[in-house]
Amino acid sequence: MSRAALLVLADGRFPAGGHAHSGGAEEAVKAGRVTGAASLEEFCRGRLNTVGRVAAAFAAAAALGMDPAELDAAADARTPSPALRVAARRLGRQLLRAARATWPSPELEALAGEFPKGAHQPVVLGLTARAAGLGPADAAYCAVYESVSGPASATVRLLSLDPFRATAVLARLAPELDVVAESAVTAARTALHEGVDALPAGSAPLLEIGAEVHASWPVRLFAS
Repeated sequence: MSRAALLVLADGRFPAGGHAHSGGAEEAVKAGRVTGAASLEEFCRGRLNTVGRVAAAFAAAAALGMDPAELDAAADARTPSPALRVAARRLGRQLLRAARATWPSPELEALAGEFPKGAHQPVVLGLTARAAGLGPADAAYCAVYESVSGPASATVRLLSLDPFRATAVLARLAPELDVVAESAVTAARTALHEGVDALPAGSAPLLEIGAEVHASWPVRLFAS
């Protein structure tokens, strides 16, 4: 297992398309729910413990070898917002393009053939981790970090927030990222024997509603 591969996969410069998405932060800023570092931290904490936990468990399950089609259907069922489904598949498609070029593997080729319009991003992330020689914990950590780093980076641009303060938010959340990642891997290992219903299904209704509002804007800085 190469820890260097984990650094490549988790690097914000990896061309997986995440830079074009705010993880709901753009709508939250406009609605006045995120106004600075303190409210950004609360936003990221909520995101981490709901959609972040779900994404991490799905990524870990895919890394463990669970059926990608079954995982994708279960991820769809956990994403009520059509706008977020579109975003998840768009991100999955972009990640798969980057992964196939970086770590070619039969599993990634099969996924591309099965989902020409893109599978849910966490499913692709887990298979990418497998192709890179990484394990379920690595996939889970990538997912939980993405769940908070994306909104933090976007908020720097949206509010001209001091990037040092945004980075401090991520550092303060680090112990919680550990807890969520570990619980996600545990859930994924349980799902190997009990099926996808054992994976978490934590919801964030305000994120879902906000995504639909955001998708209706004629002008926006981020895709989601």
